[in-house]
Amino acid sequence: MTDYTSRGVADAATARASSAVSWGAILGGAVVSAAVSLMLLTAGAGLGFTSVSPWSNAGVTATTFGIAALAWLAIVHLIAAGAGGYLAGRLCTKRVGLHTDEVAFRDTAHGFMTWAVSAIVSVMLIASATSAIVGGTARLGASAASGLGSAVSGAASQAAGRVDMSNLDPSAYVTDTLFRTDKPAPSPTDPAPARAEVGRIVAMSIRNGEIAPADKTYVASVIAAQTGISQADAEKRIDDGIAKTKETAAKAEQTARETADTARKAAASFALASFIAMLIGALASSYGATLGGRARDKFEP
Repeated sequence: MTDYTSRGVADAATARASSAVSWGAILGGAVVSAAVSLMLLTAGAGLGFTSVSPWSNAGVTATTFGIAALAWLAIVHLIAAGAGGYLAGRLCTKRVGLHTDEVAFRDTAHGFMTWAVSAIVSVMLIASATSAIVGGTARLGASAASGLGSAVSGAASQAAGRVDMSNLDPSAYVTDTLFRTDKPAPSPTDPAPARAEVGRIVAMSIRNGEIAPADKTYVASVIAAQTGISQADAEKRIDDGIAKTKETAAKAEQTARETADTARKAAASFALASFIAMLIGALASSYGATLGGRARDKFEP
């Protein structure tokens, strides 16, 4: 009895003198957690591809797919972190001479550290994929913002005879004004130069926000000379064309803003869902380590 008591005191002293952290168990549990997480994410990706179809009225909707993806993300963290935490608690060194509450705390702490290491390992393994997702979301928002200007330019280009406003040279517009005539002559054989000149004038006017009265009168005279309609009818065509272009640009701007807002909401939802999933993983890993510690104490003498 005396030998057993002295040996127990020596073991307790050794337990207090050594580190309370079993890094081998933590690293082992973290690697298992990361591997299980990768495996489940791969399975989820396969299920996602099978549930999405490019054909209309086939497959799940985008909303349903998004909710299912977020739910699967939480399940992945729950299973992977729980398995890693349980393994870490089961493999953790058994401590003698410690209070039951202290043993439970250390097992829980090992599970939490396993989850933390696993999260770092997972981030390192999928850093490129994560940066691609985040970068794609950021580029989507930037594209939507820049789309406000490009949509206006595209609409103006269509109204201006497909003139590329990005390459619009203001000096060409000034040069056109220098060679204007009071009565433009019709050119039925080759109307391309007249169309190009009118396109530059309209594109410049849309970029400035409105068409100058002098430009409007000249363009109307060119249209009247080329088509044979009256000056008043030509001016009406100009007004209708400008109004239609502005309407198209306004719709494009609204669509771009809606796209940017959708991207913002999607990014916020993904960030919040990721936080909740990681929180679930931390709790699952800590509780799994506690269960593993109980099983270790039950079967280990």
